[in-house]
Amino acid sequence: MCPCCFQKERSILFSNRAAARMKQDKKEMAINDCSKAIQLNPSYIRAILRRAELYEKTDKLDEALEDYKSILEKDPSVHQAREACMRLPKQFEERNERLKEEMLGKLKDLGNLVLRPFGLSTENFQIKQDSSTGSYSINFVQNPNNNR
Repeated sequence: MCPCCFQKERSILFSNRAAARMKQDKKEMAINDCSKAIQLNPSYIRAILRRAELYEKTDKLDEALEDYKSILEKDPSVHQAREACMRLPKQFEERNERLKEEMLGKLKDLGNLVLRPFGLSTENFQIKQDSSTGSYSINFVQNPNNNR
C-alpha cells in the first residue's frame, strides 16, 4: 500500500516483514523480503544483516559470507559481521568434510553392490597414494580382514 516513490520506507517495511516471517520460521519468505528491501535500498545494513543470518540458518553459507562481507564494506564497525567472517570459513570446511564423507560412503555402497555378485567388496582393494607423484596404486587383497 505504500507508494512506490517512498523506496526507503518500503525497504523498511519489507525488512520488518522479514523479521516477522523469521519469527514464524518462514525463512525462505523472509529471505525474499530481505532481498526486496536490499533492492530498494542497497545500503540498508539491517536488511543485509538479517538476510545473512537467514542464509546461515538455511545452510547457504556462501551467500551468508557474501552478505557479511558486504556489510563490512559499508560499515566496518558491525561486530556481528566481523565475527561471522571469521567463523564461517571453518563451517565451510566442516560442511565440505561432511559432504565428502557422505559421498565416499555412498560410492562405497555402490561399489559393494556391484562387487557382491562376485563374492567381493570394496574392502578387497587397497588404495595407496604415492606422496612424491600424487598418483594412486590399487592392490587386490584376497582376505582383507586378515591384513588389519
